[in-house]
Amino acid sequence: MEFSTRYVALGDSFTEGLGDTDPALPNQVRGWADRAAEQLAMAHPEESLGYANLAIRGKKMTQILAEQIDAAVALQPTLVTIYAGVNDILRPKVDIDAMIGRYSEGLGRLAATGARLLVFTGYDASSSKVFASIRGRTAIYNELLREVVESHGGELVDYWRFREYDDWRLWGIDRMHMSTPGHINMANRVLEQLGESVRIPMPELPPIPMKTTAEVLKDNATWTKEYVGPWVSRRLRGVSSGDNLSARWPSLRSPVTP
Repeated sequence: MEFSTRYVALGDSFTEGLGDTDPALPNQVRGWADRAAEQLAMAHPEESLGYANLAIRGKKMTQILAEQIDAAVALQPTLVTIYAGVNDILRPKVDIDAMIGRYSEGLGRLAATGARLLVFTGYDASSSKVFASIRGRTAIYNELLREVVESHGGELVDYWRFREYDDWRLWGIDRMHMSTPGHINMANRVLEQLGESVRIPMPELPPIPMKTTAEVLKDNATWTKEYVGPWVSRRLRGVSSGDNLSARWPSLRSPVTP
């Protein structure tokens, strides 16, 4: 291939870029992976950077492994990032041990390419009254994942410990996906993990609004109607928000542009 650096991003909505809206881009999102890839290209103009993003919202572990691993390996990556498993953890029932076993096989295939492999832990949602209930599951998943990543010579991007995400201004209005500032911060975290000195300037965050109890209740009711209801409905019907979507950047491309 013509690219000396080949970066492939895998996963679900987290890596696809939900919450960082850009109508001009495929699937109308941008996201931390696009932003990190841009910075890598600008920081190393002497190299030719190829970037592909195979992530699709709503995908569970089995789907990510079945649909994205082979495609990533075929691109002969030199750098891979992957985030998977949280959509499984959110289900009423999940066999975490079995899921991690399958994940280990997929990570092993990615590691066998010789690429630098960055794997994300799950986020500690203890600050969310809604998602705090999955904290125990996520902690078990993360503990098993740490051992698996180490066994394959990968690196952890330890999202669980990124306490800045307790600030809800880093989250979008759906309270499930990062906002644009959240994606910028995550891009910087990944650049730090890679040992890069370049950083994307963080936008100024708006003041935290002071709301009455009535206003909070109204906001929660609106959120439940507009986001929780449709999410639950999709689960009951066995469909996903990503069923009719394709990967945003299925092939290596350069340069990465806004």
